Amino acid sequence: MEKTTETLVQEGLLKAISYGDYRKKVSQLAADGKSTGPEQTEDLANYTQLNDRRMKRFDKTLKIDSEFVSKIESISEKITLLVLTESWCGDAAPTLPVMNKIAEINGSIDFKILLRDENPALMNRFLTNGAMSIPKLILLDDNNRVFGAWGPIPQRAAQLVREHKEKHGELLPEIKEEIQHWYNKDKGSSTLQEVVALLPVQ
Repeated sequence: MEKTTETLVQEGLLKAISYGDYRKKVSQLAADGKSTGPEQTEDLANYTQLNDRRMKRFDKTLKIDSEFVSKIESISEKITLLVLTESWCGDAAPTLPVMNKIAEINGSIDFKILLRDENPALMNRFLTNGAMSIPKLILLDDNNRVFGAWGPIPQRAAQLVREHKEKHGELLPEIKEEIQHWYNKDKGSSTLQEVVALLPVQ
């Protein structure tokens, strides 16, 4: 019999790790020239090293303005932000630090991380246009029921990808650089706005 999404979430939460533990894991993999996931290639190891550096930078430099701090602080019920990702995922590096900052502002918000390739059944319930795109954030209430989802990228970044595809007829390697430039300029504000909009703020 197929498991319900609720059951898959519960099973996932038992294995999920904190952001701090995830950061340690990624840093260690970067140092060892490895990545998460069953497939180990030089490219994935290089992306992991790049993401480790980017997350360090975003963790240090991310600022959340007072308007959003007030909204996040107004949440009174217990919430879990559960994200599916992998160490090599370029879109995770600038977005996971934002989710972590949200959780740090309010003690009622728990931020947990699961690896996509170790949790395919859960990932398959949260596909984007039929693809296992990550990061995928699942929002859970105090009974661990799903009340929303976000990802893999902010709407403006998705629009840039669409425009690039229309212009070139396909996605060229340069799109990764274009998106990273956009993330650096955006400084997490789009991710912050879109995720906070899903939260039960007062």
